[in-house]
Amino acid sequence: MAIAESLSYPPEGLLHGYQGDNVAIKACLIVFSAIAWYNAVELIILIFLTFNRYSGLYFWSMFLSTTIGVIFHAIGFLFEFFTIGPIGLAVTLATIGWYFMVPGQSFVLYSRLHLVEQSPVVLRRVFYLIVFSAIVILIPTTVLTYCTVYVRSPASIKGYNVMERLELTWFCAQEIFIASIYIFQTINILRLRPEKELHRSKLMYELIAINLVMIFLDIALLVLEYVGLYTLQTTLKAAVYSVKLKLEFGVLGKLVSLVHTHRSDLTSSEYDEFPNFVDPAQLTGDVTHAAPAEDERRQSRPAWGRVSMDSVPASERRGRPSFSLETARPP
Repeated sequence: MAIAESLSYPPEGLLHGYQGDNVAIKACLIVFSAIAWYNAVELIILIFLTFNRYSGLYFWSMFLSTTIGVIFHAIGFLFEFFTIGPIGLAVTLATIGWYFMVPGQSFVLYSRLHLVEQSPVVLRRVFYLIVFSAIVILIPTTVLTYCTVYVRSPASIKGYNVMERLELTWFCAQEIFIASIYIFQTINILRLRPEKELHRSKLMYELIAINLVMIFLDIALLVLEYVGLYTLQTTLKAAVYSVKLKLEFGVLGKLVSLVHTHRSDLTSSEYDEFPNFVDPAQLTGDVTHAAPAEDERRQSRPAWGRVSMDSVPASERRGRPSFSLETARPP
């Protein structure tokens, strides 16, 4: 009943800023925004110091999610809750930042998914899912946001409250789904060579832990949203996504290292066992032992104990009874 009643009123802080007297909440709003800005600036510096070429889906999704996404989102909601400037400016900044930050995070995850997932069907479906979410979720939420701010009809307010919960749940589930693919495929890669697992166990646990942390951060945002702490949820979202982007930036190098280690498991001594014209990386089977061919020889050996009529000329087949040397006995 309380949830149904809360849907009929605009979220606290959306229209007239934060009106409460709780100093702790105001401090949290400022601290969360500061964390988001700090992580964004640090990540921008790391991006330009790390990337050799400023191109590709991973670079642009990471760069735009950080610069336009996190920074604009944090500024917009800080202006909105502390009533700095016109409300239209605050809502526009927050909306633009949300466009690049939330779907951009999914594109960051997708941009390196091919390192662990080799199925073109899975990769294509994940891409279509991200595009579908961006179209179906972003447009209605944007329309309802501006209707709530300027029209303020009961239908638009209720629609915005429902859509706000829906979009947060949808994108959290989408990111959890993609992170689960990483966890599952990372474990599969390590299981392919059990004798190498001890050497790479630390890397495996780091990759899994990073994806689990991102899942827990998404769940924390969901809890704040459904509890009704709109101001904390929206400002914490920018800080959470800045942390997730930094984790994604760190996990990429580890993931590339893991994949390269998996593809180059053969040591130099193992390579020396093959001739120069053999590429061990292209071998798909065990070439160190000959396959047993005894059964094939038995199958290909003719049955000398039985005479086949197929070997008899057609002119002599008539009237010639079929017999077997096994059944023919001397008189």
